[in-house]
Amino acid sequence: MMVVRRDKKVRRQRGSRTYGWGTVGQHRKSGMRGGFGNAGLHKHKWSWTVKYGEDYFGKFGFIRPKAVVEQKNCINVGAITSIIENKIFEKDERGRIIVNLNEMGYDKLLGSGKIDLPIVVKVKQASEIAKKKITKAGGEVILIS
Repeated sequence: MMVVRRDKKVRRQRGSRTYGWGTVGQHRKSGMRGGFGNAGLHKHKWSWTVKYGEDYFGKFGFIRPKAVVEQKNCINVGAITSIIENKIFEKDERGRIIVNLNEMGYDKLLGSGKIDLPIVVKVKQASEIAKKKITKAGGEVILIS
């Protein structure tokens, strides 16, 4: 159903110049603003702050200094197959490919992805899921201290 415009307040106010706000300055200039920018958010605009800007004030969380954070170079189980395809690796007595991730610059082996090759992986750290996937494929994870 269409809106009947003749019943709207705007139609009645056409030609009135002040639209129902009086002649002396209401809804004009900056008297209604209450300050520029974020002025008054702790005082006369506090109810607005509570309703719409609840996370504006205060401190949240903690960021550790970069000097303290230890950066680890990680690799997933699924990415090892692409490394094996490109290079030639030595094999152990059972014919499994030996991949030394420590020499390649990786610190930790993570468990995302699939692997179906029996490989021996030498690495400093490995997640439990990564160990399970490699042993399930017939391989082995050797942790280097």
